[in-house]
Amino acid sequence: MTANNIDQRLGNLITQHESDILAIWAADLAGKSFRSDEATMQRHTRQFLALLPAAITTGGTADTNQRQWDEVRNLLSEVSIQRAKQGSTPNDTATFVFSLKQPMFTMLRRELGAESVELADASWAVSTLLDQLGLYTLEVFQKSRDQIIVRQQHELMELSTPVVKLWQDILALPLIGTLDSARSQVVMESLLEKIVETGAAIAIIDITGVPTVDTLVAQHLMKTIAAARLMGADCIISGIRPQIAQTIVHLGVNLEDVVTKATLADAFVVALARVGATITRKA
Repeated sequence: MTANNIDQRLGNLITQHESDILAIWAADLAGKSFRSDEATMQRHTRQFLALLPAAITTGGTADTNQRQWDEVRNLLSEVSIQRAKQGSTPNDTATFVFSLKQPMFTMLRRELGAESVELADASWAVSTLLDQLGLYTLEVFQKSRDQIIVRQQHELMELSTPVVKLWQDILALPLIGTLDSARSQVVMESLLEKIVETGAAIAIIDITGVPTVDTLVAQHLMKTIAAARLMGADCIISGIRPQIAQTIVHLGVNLEDVVTKATLADAFVVALARVGATITRKA
């Protein structure tokens, strides 16, 4: 039997026995603890089996990258992206496709006979087809999860670099954790955007929560200070601990034109003086 005849026969059999295949498939997914709400799972399985016969008869089972498989791939992309957003595992996602093998093989044995050559050809076509589609779901899932991770990392960096308005014309940027190149870019962008938004004249960069200061961190700080000055705001660095002071001197970093203070409170007092404000103790 030619490949085209196998594909035609396979498509017809799926259409004829769609309800039986669907029942066995759904039960198999439920037995494997496929993590999805029942309504969504039923919708996806019904849509998949409804699209599958036409794709097989027009596009064949050998190559699912053809345009005849576009609707099937779009549905699998929807399933994979949804699973990635829900925090599912790659194995759990691929199970959606791979678990269809058993009901398909059961149907083929019943309809074609356990010893027939046609059964072997059809089984091979089904296995090849579902392997391709299963790998496609894994590919889409991995890309979606990578995008989610990148977005979450960016959101975390933004959350970890809040720019706070302490007083009229005074901003504070408390830094906590390691200051690498990616985070430094977020720090600079956040500070400059806030300077433009508030028209602040002073920005206090507090590095109390930065565990170590090396040459790279110092360079990032100096670039941020230079960028803030171009926007019309001067910077004060607070949180200079003895160990950090020794490290900066050892590295030869030039901070002569930058005001530094040991604590954020000390830096705030200097900033108030620069904007012409004072704090008095109430009697």
